[in-house]
Amino acid sequence: MSLNEVQGRLALITGASGGIGAACAHQLAANGIHLALTYATNLTAMTELVTDLKSKYSNEGLRVSIHKVDVGSADDIERMFQEIDQEHGHRPDILVSNAGYGKRVPNVWDCTLEEFDYTLQVNLRASFILVKGVVERMKSQRWGRIVFMSSIAAQGGGINGCHYAASKGGLTGMMKNLSTRLAEFNISVNDVAPAMIGDTGMIPNAAAIPEVAAGIPLGRLGTPEETANVVTMLVKTGYMTGQSLLLAGGLK
Repeated sequence: MSLNEVQGRLALITGASGGIGAACAHQLAANGIHLALTYATNLTAMTELVTDLKSKYSNEGLRVSIHKVDVGSADDIERMFQEIDQEHGHRPDILVSNAGYGKRVPNVWDCTLEEFDYTLQVNLRASFILVKGVVERMKSQRWGRIVFMSSIAAQGGGINGCHYAASKGGLTGMMKNLSTRLAEFNISVNDVAPAMIGDTGMIPNAAAIPEVAAGIPLGRLGTPEETANVVTMLVKTGYMTGQSLLLAGGLK
């Protein structure tokens, strides 16, 4: 795909105030893509990100909007879409569903029903609602890109427990189904399945999980920028669809 086919599009990135979401915002902006960015609580980090983006890409006429959203709330997501309609004049052409939740509860006997339900609400249900909010525009223009942020946990790995694995496994299953249903409209649907990515809310650095970090074949954590590399490739590569791309430093 040429740059011109993504240039001028509008991307919605959830959970964009730091880590992987912020890295995706930088890379998509560098490709001439306008941005609608969500955050949950950290307005300071979001404001700093937008200032940085506008200083680097002002010559490209970059448009950026920010939206305070709890993706666990359907009402919050609906309000966000109304704000995007007002600020950009249309729904997003690109969805990067990145916001997530993951409390480390390794053993099923320690995981409450409330924890299980909330994890699925944020990690799976939110992406369903987000897709419903963007898919009609994508269908009508016969162009769209949907990228979910899954996890190695979708394959049964990871350190967070069965509730997290269920939420991410469901996300990958939904991605594969959507990809078959939406291909006729030239909408690609994929997910990125990272493991052990540093400088994020879940894993600040290797010292936070020394016993796990020591077992990574590449000998280090991944970076948000490396994860964003994969997201950007999926946005620019419309011929790839229905794929879950494992980014895990050699972990299986």
